[in-house]
Amino acid sequence: MTTDTITKATAAAPTGEPVLDARGVTMRFGGLTAVRSVDLTVRSGEIVGLIGPNGAGKTTFFNCLTGLYIPTEGEVRYKGTILPPKSFKVTAAGIARTFQNIRLFSNMTVLENVLVGRHTRTKEGLWSALLRGPGFHKAEAASRERAMELLEFVGLAGKAEHLSRNLPYGEQRKLEIARALASEPGLLLLDEPTAGMNPQETRATEELVFAIRDMGIAVLVIEHDMRFIMNLCDRVAVLVQGEKLIEGDSATVQNDERVIAAYLGEPFEGAPGEEEAAEVAQAEAAAATATEPETETEASPAGATDGATDEATDAPAAETGADETGADETEADDAGDGDGTDDAPAAPRADAPEATDDGDDDTAQASGTRKEND
Repeated sequence: MTTDTITKATAAAPTGEPVLDARGVTMRFGGLTAVRSVDLTVRSGEIVGLIGPNGAGKTTFFNCLTGLYIPTEGEVRYKGTILPPKSFKVTAAGIARTFQNIRLFSNMTVLENVLVGRHTRTKEGLWSALLRGPGFHKAEAASRERAMELLEFVGLAGKAEHLSRNLPYGEQRKLEIARALASEPGLLLLDEPTAGMNPQETRATEELVFAIRDMGIAVLVIEHDMRFIMNLCDRVAVLVQGEKLIEGDSATVQNDERVIAAYLGEPFEGAPGEEEAAEVAQAEAAAATATEPETETEASPAGATDGATDEATDAPAAETGADETGADETEADDAGDGDGTDDAPAAPRADAPEATDDGDDDTAQASGTRKEND
């Protein structure tokens, strides 16, 4: 980054006790450093957003927090206790999460999926499950009651016996949240909870997260929908290329030049400024103006050609009329010859073509034939 902007947080400092405290978290995969020295604190009753471009390391950071990855460096504390590097132990400690890609048990009912999330809060063991004594039935009834309460909370109580794979996409997201809440967490991690949702579903999810916060559960959420994240979160942290770029309230993050550059890119060296852009616009306008007369000039010969075509069409018509007039006069001459005036020579017409030599020879031969007959 080339912009040297000093960020001043304007939001009031949170007053709740820390629930999550990540210090210097670094995750390397061979020679690739996906997360580098990230510090993040989430306090009770707080909603914190984690944003950044694709490939910034957000989900990798989530995996480090929940025990799916063991950080190469750094430590993660939950309520002052360092978390063990096992995901089921992290869940038992009080951190639950959803995933970017929905991970439900598709062949189980909606109620059964929520009951799976209760396994960390039940005390019945293997022998109790095999013998199915009174304690087992009591614990099972309590788990079902709590699961139905959570389904009522997310609006899925009426579909408790439906297979989870038959739910619409938005309701599957809600079911994942209900299953996470079944473990009675103190911190809920949401990985892109509104991905693929329409505006109405996104608004319903926003209200659901506020309701979860009102239950006293802290929320850490990854999301690419900026409108959603800025309306929802008390604080927002930005990851870029595995490093935390800035952390603050929504207005501070939105106006930070480094964040804008991370999402939209930075101007390259020698990029055209306002003067160059104005010159380009002026040249384009001049080129467009010069093109218009050429277009009109090209259109004029086309009109002349049309006129010539019309004249050529009218000329054959006139010649046809003259031919018809000549034919009428010839018929009239033939009718006069029928009255006994065969020997009288016909008067030549003014428009008749001149006689050729062949015609004179034919006339002479005809006269000689009549004399011989006489």
